[in-house]
Amino acid sequence: MTYCFDIVGIAPVLDFFYYQQKVEQSPHRSKAYLGSYECTLDSFIQSTEMILQKPDWNWDQVIESIIDFWLHQEKEIEKWRSCFTKTKEEILIIGRIANVNLLRRDFDSLI
Repeated sequence: MTYCFDIVGIAPVLDFFYYQQKVEQSPHRSKAYLGSYECTLDSFIQSTEMILQKPDWNWDQVIESIIDFWLHQEKEIEKWRSCFTKTKEEILIIGRIANVNLLRRDFDSLI
């Protein structure tokens, strides 16, 4: 399986919590969201452990995709880190990990 990781935004803690509860209902979902109080590689890797109902994915490959993003997307990371550090509220930086094969299936079903 192939996985991709991306930082998708910032959100208040409760908003993220409620959204994640809705998304985690399906064990066959194509994506999972990670929330972190810090914009660091370690914090996103640790946030994978906070997913209560993990999809049946290869989580070693998921971690590899997060590391790969961190190694090759320095400008993107700095952009989000800058936005994130400017906020003063109780917020999280949000990342999305996607199973590319399942995501492709979801897009195909839309067409």
